[in-house]
Amino acid sequence: MPHQVAPWPEIAEQYHRGTILLGNGASIAVSRRFAYGSLLEYAKKNDLLTEDVGLLFDFFKTEDFELILRLVWQATNVNKSLRISDERTRGAYLHVRDCLIEAVRAVHPEHGEVQAFLPLMYQFLKSFDTVLSLNYDLLVYWTMTYGLNVEDHHRFKDCFLGNRRFDDDWERYRQLYTERANTLVFYPHGSLALCRDAVEQEFKIHAGGGGLLEAILDEWRSERVVPLFVSEGTKSQKVSSIQSSYYLSTVYREVLTSRRQALTLFGWGIGEHDRHLLQRMCDTGIQRVAVSVFRKDQAYCNYAYQTIRDDLGPVQVDFFDCESPGCWIHPMPEQD
Repeated sequence: MPHQVAPWPEIAEQYHRGTILLGNGASIAVSRRFAYGSLLEYAKKNDLLTEDVGLLFDFFKTEDFELILRLVWQATNVNKSLRISDERTRGAYLHVRDCLIEAVRAVHPEHGEVQAFLPLMYQFLKSFDTVLSLNYDLLVYWTMTYGLNVEDHHRFKDCFLGNRRFDDDWERYRQLYTERANTLVFYPHGSLALCRDAVEQEFKIHAGGGGLLEAILDEWRSERVVPLFVSEGTKSQKVSSIQSSYYLSTVYREVLTSRRQALTLFGWGIGEHDRHLLQRMCDTGIQRVAVSVFRKDQAYCNYAYQTIRDDLGPVQVDFFDCESPGCWIHPMPEQD
């Protein structure tokens, strides 16, 4: 028997003030430029890798650009501190960095290209009390900054003190101050806007909305920091990368395991390499899960239903059309 796929407005009330988890499909809906296999795949396809850099990816058996960049950057800093001359290591670091910058610039749209979608994304996301974005792009960040100029008494909070360092007492941000309602935002796989320095201190890069992407790339070029995001890899590789970061591990240990009754999955294929995130939420009190579906794909409905029930138990699973009115970037029809 086929699964029913409802318009989002028909089930939205049952997921109001719950948690939403955003996958890459959410970003692809905004810009097809995000529809790439991986940053490494882009670099290979466009012949950006030198032989040395290719050897590093092969040796560490990973496709994670951030990991390789961090490892070579650390090696370069060690050599520099010990006054060891090693142009080959430094050359590899510079090339990995420049490859990453070129790949990000190629696949990530500028602020002006997505600006028209921000009001719709803002209205959609503000109906949830928690946003978990698996995407390392800047779409959710730009949605948050758009909301700063919306006078609706709603606040998005990412729990970074003074827009710089993450506050490990993140639960206090649930409290209402001048706002009437709020939404907490977390990045379980990191973000382009997050970075760490040579002594593993982590912070958020801050700049005006339109200039943020260039500010991030400038920080990478400065050699003071490396990005903090998990771009690709197997389940074990991703968990290892998460555990290497204070911010990511806090989100993994505490945020994912906090209490919730309703969970919405949007644009997420629930791939085997990411199921650990769903499994972390198995004892959080979830009673129902809403799953976005593209063009009523019944094969995906069957897979998602079985996977969710395997990982979360006998919860209610509702499916909704990802292109329905009021959902993500799709406006509600105008009233006559």
